[in-house]
Amino acid sequence: MRLVVKVGTSLIAPGGRIDTASMRMLVDQLDLTRHEYLIVTSGAIASGMANLGLTTRPTSVPLMQACAAVGQSALMHTYQQLFFGKKIVSQLLLSSDDFTSPVRYQNLQNALHELLKLGVVPVVNENDTVSVRELAGAFGDNDELSALLATAVKADWLLLLTDVDGFYVPRGKGSRLLRTVRKLTPRMEAMCSGKSRLGTGGMRSKLRAAKVASAAGVNVAIVNGHHAHAISWAMERKIGTYFPRSTELHRATSSQ
Repeated sequence: MRLVVKVGTSLIAPGGRIDTASMRMLVDQLDLTRHEYLIVTSGAIASGMANLGLTTRPTSVPLMQACAAVGQSALMHTYQQLFFGKKIVSQLLLSSDDFTSPVRYQNLQNALHELLKLGVVPVVNENDTVSVRELAGAFGDNDELSALLATAVKADWLLLLTDVDGFYVPRGKGSRLLRTVRKLTPRMEAMCSGKSRLGTGGMRSKLRAAKVASAAGVNVAIVNGHHAHAISWAMERKIGTYFPRSTELHRATSSQ
């Protein structure tokens, strides 16, 4: 199978520093002899912040760009070390133009097809160094990017790894985990609020990414990336929130 695995900032750089042990646990879960993987990685800005001695996420675009430039090289160095002796990794820095321009989109698909044919693991991130729109949240902290990428390569699965167990909805004074979502409604999106301290996305952007990918024929799961068997158990639907691939998964026209 072909899988797109999106790894959030909260897993890669909690507190602003790259967590190599956490990243190694995720890489070790990949069945590289059986499946093809594409990794959408966050964490460049947070990593750059740590290297530059910044304790809070910058609010100015130029400083965010500088953090991304510093952090991206450290991030890729870590991936190269973790995959050493297993697979060759490649870096792709993408912007929204790569998906909206027909020529660039075709070029992207051609490059990805060749990389996968060669057995390479593409490591993809937003082009935060030069693109203002991505820093402003156009991709929703790589969530939407991962959905567009999964669509572009006709992936079997999109796994959105985060630091929570899935999508929770209120129940009485508490909440319950939704195990399967077949129809995404405005009410569900309204239940989501807040972003991580170092990232820019949140559960709402993950729901929207799930909508895009599942409508394009990709199975999607939102799952806790700290779980020791996050990737295999997500595909077996033992953990997380599952969005079945369907052209019928769509936003309801009226509130539920």
